Amino acid sequence: MAQVPSRACLVVTRYLAPADRTRLDEAGISYIDATGNMRVRSSSPAFFLSDRGADSDPWRGPGRPRGTLKGEPAAKVVRALVDIPGPWRVRELADISRASVGSVYRVMQFLEEQELAERLPDRQFLVPDWVALLRRWSDDYQLLRTNTVTRWIAPRGLSDLLDTVREDKEADYAVTGSVAAAAWAAYAPARSAMVYVRNAEREAAKWGLRGTEAGANVLLIEPKYPVVMERAMSALEGLTVARPAQVAVDLMTGPGRAPAEANELLEWMKAHEQSWR
Repeated sequence: MAQVPSRACLVVTRYLAPADRTRLDEAGISYIDATGNMRVRSSSPAFFLSDRGADSDPWRGPGRPRGTLKGEPAAKVVRALVDIPGPWRVRELADISRASVGSVYRVMQFLEEQELAERLPDRQFLVPDWVALLRRWSDDYQLLRTNTVTRWIAPRGLSDLLDTVREDKEADYAVTGSVAAAAWAAYAPARSAMVYVRNAEREAAKWGLRGTEAGANVLLIEPKYPVVMERAMSALEGLTVARPAQVAVDLMTGPGRAPAEANELLEWMKAHEQSWR
């Protein structure tokens, strides 16, 4: 969509999907929809108004169920789409993601409706903007809400904890969050560690962690979907870290400065795409 510098434009409609809102914003066009999504700006007089409404169409009829990226099949498909460049046929994507063909088709149909995937003439699908796909997935997959999270203190600090984890060759884990992001785009010294584990109590005991309700500097996260730990990689002098796409999504909805760290990581990923996909 081209920029429209010579005039002020405002789109008013019943509902705008997230992809539509992004395209309008990039084109410098203001918009308002009936669910409360709005972004209205003017340079003369200076004026800016922004708010968020619904991310799905509340008037969609009963014959067309609302799509989402919630659930394990969607997580499997999104991770495959981002981790491995396409284009993809549905059967190929089902084999790689280990989701059913029906689930893959439904996810891809939803992504196509959201303009996050394109259906090519040869029936392959292509994701033209994997960053937009990750941001959309982060709306439905949120690290601290989706998974079982336990809070701990590493009494001798994060550096000592990470050394302990490196030495534990039997641990089943994948580091995510700020610590993992430092493998590619260091933002600032990490204040806490977030680690996916299969069994939080077992790993906490081996790593010398103490349970706490306040002041935690370690989050052990038992994943609802095993795919978040798949295709993990070695980095940071021997730590097992989650894939960059997973780390970025986890930071997007994390506390404090995590969203800013997500942006830094995404910039690195865009500049070094061939090194991680």
